[in-house]
Amino acid sequence: MKIAFVGKGGSGKTTLSSLFVRHLAATAQPVVAVDADINQHLGPALGLDESEAAALPALGEHLPLIKDYLRGTNPRIASADQMIKTTPPGEGSRLLRVRENNPVYDACARPVELDGGAVRLMVTGPFTDADLGVSCYHSKTGAVELCLNHLVDGRDEFVVVDMTAGSDSFASGMFTRFDITFLVAEPTRKGVSVYRQYKEYARDFGVVLKVVGNKVRDQDDLDFLRAEVGDDLLVTVGHSDWVRAMEKGRPPRFELLEDANRSALRLLEIAADATYELRDWERYTRQTVHFHLKNAQSWGNERTGADLAAQVDPGFVLDESVTATV
Repeated sequence: MKIAFVGKGGSGKTTLSSLFVRHLAATAQPVVAVDADINQHLGPALGLDESEAAALPALGEHLPLIKDYLRGTNPRIASADQMIKTTPPGEGSRLLRVRENNPVYDACARPVELDGGAVRLMVTGPFTDADLGVSCYHSKTGAVELCLNHLVDGRDEFVVVDMTAGSDSFASGMFTRFDITFLVAEPTRKGVSVYRQYKEYARDFGVVLKVVGNKVRDQDDLDFLRAEVGDDLLVTVGHSDWVRAMEKGRPPRFELLEDANRSALRLLEIAADATYELRDWERYTRQTVHFHLKNAQSWGNERTGADLAAQVDPGFVLDESVTATV
């Protein structure tokens, strides 16, 4: 299951995504965690110290390797240099699976030991001033999107992505790559405005969107969120002494997380699991192609000097039965 955590900066989405990753690890489920935020905080939220987080390999720095591996023997892609962030898989492409070992994971993922087991952590790498604009997608989050386009995941397998704040993901179609999106919203006008924006963009693409109310202190906060987001409100969370200790670098054992917050995380898992029956791989593939053609026309063809529409394999549908090229 592919799961995104989104929200405005400071909403607590990184904290909640890290708690969800810990929850899944505690139940011994395979997890690939991805930090795709401009501010790289998921590693520390999972318990890494500053030096360990700084030493994580950046996806953007390994983009040539990622492209070369995923290209495989796909005859529609003349070279890895002609792959862009939206390039779809086709016959001959190599695919990624959650449980396997492969050169992409070897280069870009590192195991993080958590209570109950280890997860794979991948990061885009820190953003610099030179990355802002189109290039940031090409070299950083673009690597995440390319991997998601070539990912085959099943039930009880989880890819959890801490997305960049705001609406940047709408520029490329990355927001359609997930089974469910959890939007973390504070009970404020600014918090729910991000929800409205996301809802508007996602409306025509079948995106499953659920709101997680964060920093909810009382009934008035709860009533405010219910009035603003309606049935999209899945669960709310409030103050956590466990999280405060974690933020100080002294997290207790995860089993000591407050019961109410453990129940909230379980509700997130149940909501994610329920989307499995809604999976439509044909639509997923069709949306991949839609945004690829859009990006090809707007900038990709000019940048690569090739007609990237030719990369589309009209007979290919990504699904769990596809056999990856070795």
